Amino acid sequence: MSRFSDRIVLVTGASRGIGRAAALGLAKEGAHVIALARTVGALEELDDEIQACGGSCTLVPLDLKDFPAIDRLGGSIYERWGRLDGLLANAGVLGVLTPLTHLDPKVFADALDINVTANWRLIRSCDPLLKVSDAGRAVFVTSGAARKNRAYWGCYAATKAALESLALTYADECENSKVRVNLFNPGPIRTAMRARAFPGEDPNSLKEPAAVVPDILDLLSPACQLHGTRQDFASAR
Repeated sequence: MSRFSDRIVLVTGASRGIGRAAALGLAKEGAHVIALARTVGALEELDDEIQACGGSCTLVPLDLKDFPAIDRLGGSIYERWGRLDGLLANAGVLGVLTPLTHLDPKVFADALDINVTANWRLIRSCDPLLKVSDAGRAVFVTSGAARKNRAYWGCYAATKAALESLALTYADECENSKVRVNLFNPGPIRTAMRARAFPGEDPNSLKEPAAVVPDILDLLSPACQLHGTRQDFASAR
C-alpha cells in the first residue's frame, strides 16, 4: 500500500507549475487530491491526467482573495471527509519587480492578500481538520527571496518573509499535536513566475517542477517528523 493511500490532501495553485506537479505526484501515490486554483480549464486538464493514471481528485475553482470562500472550504471538507491529512500551500504571486517607492498600492495589497492573508485563512479553516487526522501535515512554499532583501524585490520578499513567520508560528502552536508544519523553498524552477522574474533566462537551464515533488511528498508523508523547519531543495542536492 502506498504511503498516501486513502489520504486527503489539499493543494493550492494546483493548475500549473509546482502545484500541478505535486498534485499529480500525490494522486499517483494514492492520495485523493483537493485541487484548488482559479483557472477552471487548467483544473479540468489536471483532473483528466489524474484520472488517466488511476487517481482521484476534487476540483475547487476558487480565487484565494475570496476569503469567506476559504472559510467555507474547511466546512465542506469536514462534511465530505471529516478530516484533512495534508495541506500544500503552494499558490503565490510575484507582484512587480520595482523600487518600493514606485510600487503600486494595489499590487502590494494583492500580494499580501494571496501570499500572506490567504494562507492565514487556510490555517484557520484547515487547522481543526488537520488535527483530526492521525498525521496532519502542512507545507508552505516559500522562496530564498524572503531572506535576501534585494533591490526591487521588496513586494515579493516582504510577503514571503511574512509567510515564513506565519507558518513557523503555526508550527510552534502545533508542537503538542500530531500536526507537522514545515516550509519548503524549491529554488530556481522552470515556472511561469520564474520566467516573469527573469525574462532573459534560458528555461532549459532550470529543473522542471516535477524535480521537487519527491521532497514535497516526503514533507507531506505521515512518516515525516520534521517540524518547524525550512527545507531548501537547492541546498539538498
